[in-house]
Amino acid sequence: MKGLAAAATRFRVMAWLTGVVLGALTIWLVVGYGFLDYANTDVKPGLYRNLWTAHGWLYFIYLIVGVDLAFRVRYGLGKTVLILLAGTVPFMSFVAEHSVHKDVASRLATEEPS
Repeated sequence: MKGLAAAATRFRVMAWLTGVVLGALTIWLVVGYGFLDYANTDVKPGLYRNLWTAHGWLYFIYLIVGVDLAFRVRYGLGKTVLILLAGTVPFMSFVAEHSVHKDVASRLATEEPS
């Protein structure tokens, strides 16, 4: 399983980045539309819009890193899709990262040293 540890680290970093940005934006969205009247105004902070764009780019990188990891670990289609979709649900990327980390750590622990 050449490169598995590096692929797992890349996935872990992207899962955390994607999760933190999406979580913060979700809280900001609830506050903005629930209490700050974003729905009735055209004026939203530039940072708000820019962070949604940043999340889109981070998610794109998350997808690439997730597919790379799934190929290296040889996950099935169902598990791969669930891991990839976790980046679209607030705070689920943390759950996916934890699950993947446990799985990869156990695989690396049972792997024979060469």
